[in-house]
Amino acid sequence: MQSKRIKYLIDYLIKEDERYKNNSFSQSEDEEKNLLRALLNIREPKTITEEFLKIQDEYLQEEISKKGIVSLSDLTQVEENIYFYKGDITLLKVDAIVNAANSKMLGCFIPNHKCIDNAIHTFSGVQLRLKCNSIMKNQKQDEEVGNAKITPAYNLPSKYIIHTVGPVVTSALTTSHKQKLKECYMSCLNKAIENNITSIAFCCISTGEFHFPNEQAAEIAINTVKEFLNKTDSRIKVIFNVFTDKDERIYKEKLWIK
Repeated sequence: MQSKRIKYLIDYLIKEDERYKNNSFSQSEDEEKNLLRALLNIREPKTITEEFLKIQDEYLQEEISKKGIVSLSDLTQVEENIYFYKGDITLLKVDAIVNAANSKMLGCFIPNHKCIDNAIHTFSGVQLRLKCNSIMKNQKQDEEVGNAKITPAYNLPSKYIIHTVGPVVTSALTTSHKQKLKECYMSCLNKAIENNITSIAFCCISTGEFHFPNEQAAEIAINTVKEFLNKTDSRIKVIFNVFTDKDERIYKEKLWIK
């Protein structure tokens, strides 16, 4: 069934784009998955059929299920209301996951890019880019660094995605960079409380393509979350999600995880 679904989705996306109409693609299963992801990544936010959405949703949900969904109960609490998880954030079944977005807030348009923005938009489905496009059209300007927006998570196991734009570090790290990163975490936490979210998973905001030093970013993340929990008496469960060995080592040291 997955084979039929992926062929339908690829065929639809190729036929709707004039650049590929006369091309033919015959590939292995893995190559087909990469091609589908690339086509989803570059697709502009525009009208799409209900049939496509139905088949896309069935395909994505089965793919995510096969990878193995991770619930909060599967994670170890390292401190009161604080959890640690190394792995794919798109597999987390929590109330909200945080996406490290760019100022356009439309996802990553680079085919098969390894950033978290690309992964979240890919496995959430085309509905996410359409929703973000609607939000940005109403806003009529790029998203400011440190702010946060919330959307449904569509095909992901989580209920919501909270999108935030972190600071870009192009030279020396400044006080302003640090303050803006703190604002990202605060904006996401406040947005979560406003929407009655009881669990939120943070990625390592700004440390990838935005080049914020990992050590300092982790310190700001942990301190800001602890400060928020202490000052607000919130019972929200916070998961620090890492993907690389480097960030795993840093967070384990700072959270005293053996």
